[in-house]
Amino acid sequence: MEEEKERKDITENKDLQNIKELGTQSIPKSKDRIQILPIIGQIEGHVVLPPQTKSTRYEHVIPLLVAIENDPNVEGVLVILNTVGGDVEAGLAISEMIRSLSKPTVSLVIGGGHSIGVPLATSADYSFISPSATMIVHPIRMNGLVIGAPQTFEYFNKMQERIIEFVVRTSQISRDRIRKLMAQTDELLNDMGTILIGKQAVDEGLIDEVGGISDAIKKLEELLEERKADKTKTENKENQP
Repeated sequence: MEEEKERKDITENKDLQNIKELGTQSIPKSKDRIQILPIIGQIEGHVVLPPQTKSTRYEHVIPLLVAIENDPNVEGVLVILNTVGGDVEAGLAISEMIRSLSKPTVSLVIGGGHSIGVPLATSADYSFISPSATMIVHPIRMNGLVIGAPQTFEYFNKMQERIIEFVVRTSQISRDRIRKLMAQTDELLNDMGTILIGKQAVDEGLIDEVGGISDAIKKLEELLEERKADKTKTENKENQP
């Protein structure tokens, strides 16, 4: 009885440590058919954010995605987003990793999917946004020393193109439309860009559907069933004489 209690305490402590360090209860286990990937707060890149800032660290998320891809017991991934954005390099790296997974993926924006959170939301095979959730599309920003030279503008432009190219590739929005949304000057105070609430993001083609957690899980189950059906069809075709 004491040994069982001790094992339970160890497991609970491990789960708490994983929540603190990784933002999720545990890495994939053998029984986990669907893995939940929360992307919460600010995306932390090469610079460590202040301790009072809620953040998602890319050095935690990327190994987790590798583990998901290599685990045969994990069949699908549900990405839960509530982020204000953050580091562009880190956000795009995570987005490309999610997009390149061989397993079905569904994303759900529940509070906000701002800035670099936009490509993170569109990186999944199918995306949802809750009715009250928001997404802010705006031009790229940079902190720190900025040199007033033509090369600086060229660098900004190339970074901007990387984001636009990814979003256009992974959603239904056109290149011209997303550029127009980024260039709006009458929606955000002291800034350029556009704020999209719930269905507006769907109407613009950024997100596939308005819905909640039950809709996202149901869609992921559908994708898993479609994948199984395709696999069975392929195997039957190969086994035919």
